[in-house]
Amino acid sequence: MKIAIVQINPTVGDFTGNLSKIIAASHRAAEQGARLVVFSELCICGYPPADFLEKPSFLLRCRSAVEELAEATRELPAAVLVGTALPAPNGGGKPAVNAAILLDRGKVLLEQHKRLLPFYDIFDEQRYFQAAKSQQVVELDGVRLAVSICEDAWNDKNFWPSRLYSIDPMEELMRQQPHLHVNLSSSPFWHGKRAVRREMLAAIAQRDGIPVLMCNQVGGNDSIVFDGSSLAMNGRGELIAQAASFTEDLVLVDPFDAVPLPEPPDQIGAEGETEAAFQALVLGTRDYVRKCGFRQVIVGLSGGIDSALVAAIAAEALGAENVLGVGMPSPYSSQGSIDDSHQLAANLGIRFETIGISGLFAEFNKALEPLFTGRTPDITEENIQSRIRGNLLMALSNKFGSLVLTTGNKSEMAVGYCTLYGDMVGALAVIGDLVKTRIYAVCHWLNRETEVIPAAILEKPPSAELRPDQKDTDSLPPYDVLDPILEAYVERYETPEEIAQTLGVERELVQKVVKLVERSEYKRQQAAPVLKVTAKSFGSGRRLPIAVKVQV
Repeated sequence: MKIAIVQINPTVGDFTGNLSKIIAASHRAAEQGARLVVFSELCICGYPPADFLEKPSFLLRCRSAVEELAEATRELPAAVLVGTALPAPNGGGKPAVNAAILLDRGKVLLEQHKRLLPFYDIFDEQRYFQAAKSQQVVELDGVRLAVSICEDAWNDKNFWPSRLYSIDPMEELMRQQPHLHVNLSSSPFWHGKRAVRREMLAAIAQRDGIPVLMCNQVGGNDSIVFDGSSLAMNGRGELIAQAASFTEDLVLVDPFDAVPLPEPPDQIGAEGETEAAFQALVLGTRDYVRKCGFRQVIVGLSGGIDSALVAAIAAEALGAENVLGVGMPSPYSSQGSIDDSHQLAANLGIRFETIGISGLFAEFNKALEPLFTGRTPDITEENIQSRIRGNLLMALSNKFGSLVLTTGNKSEMAVGYCTLYGDMVGALAVIGDLVKTRIYAVCHWLNRETEVIPAAILEKPPSAELRPDQKDTDSLPPYDVLDPILEAYVERYETPEEIAQTLGVERELVQKVVKLVERSEYKRQQAAPVLKVTAKSFGSGRRLPIAVKVQV
């Protein structure tokens, strides 16, 4: 049986656009000889639909969209397997079910509901969905298909050291003796995820002795980026088909008669993950801007590495002609930083404008002087400069209908080394899930063939340039010391004692960093959405109270 795995980039709520993609791809696949066309989880309505699932009108539109798809594929020689939300049966207490629908020549052969509903990190499916109580194998042309939906395949007791659920839906399906396992997924990207996903599916194929196909969503929706990377394994757990990462793709495979592929090099090693981080941020930025109805963005260019990387991502995502870089030098900005911003803009081919803020800063100080009399200048005056810049960027945004991209990194957001209503102003925190050391790694990767990021930006010590001769290390440990502490505490929830022992650093230093993290929660909860590229990012997947007293 020739099967097409089709990963599309749906938009939440765009039923007309999503159906158009599904119908067009189904016809292309059928023309290439596919008997079955497989799409991703919730591809009809888009994932994640969140509280739209509580609206009866949204769920009824999901049902009518399935009917439209059935009619549009009635004459198609290929069956179509799609994911959608549907109204839940009465009495379950939840509004919806997460369903896989198999259509063949206009008829519904299978309506399979998701059984395992994730409730960790960014996932909150138990809020909306009613879980399936049982699942059935379906037959197509004599081939018995076991259809699972994303998490239903992620609870193999032989693969995971500990399981999140007491049942494994695949065990029930395997008792029905299927010939093929097809998984519809909306599995988000983060560092190392593609390799884990591939290894897990290979283990399932080896355990069950049947081929496994997974179709994964691709594209950005708010903070979440889906990488696609759909794949197929034979019954020995060998890779037989691999779709592209970070772009829509259609892959044909006969799971019963396919030659194993070599190991995909783009998913192995540090360089592959560095490239993947860049591509994920490009995709997430492009989709956030365009799905929100915008075309152009504004980036405040300071001459530092963070704003340089954000500008490079934006130019790649949207085209250089749609990116405006704005330099806003203050009395403490070095000429080198101004020159570096000009050079960066020239390298990227983006428009660059300069608005000096020295006069505005002087006026702010003059206005505040009666109230500040007798007080020494401190971080207050530093933050005024940042907030002036935020006001200017938002004025440009309002006037020209462009989104402002914030330029803060994860290290800064973690310890609060950022200014509310200043450098935190904007619509999207593009690099808010990259610690500083990873930002350097991505920039060096960008420069592997030609200079994209000027060498001077990479070589200069990081500085906010808000006071004379300021350096980040005046307030923070060096980033090669700070970042491993933050990754251990923020991403893995290790204790200060564990971190100090594992990293070989002083416990007092770890405690200082932890206190900075804890007291900055109020800032993070007012930040722009952060594009997620690690297992634990700031945002909806990390839910902590603000008013707390934490003993370190």
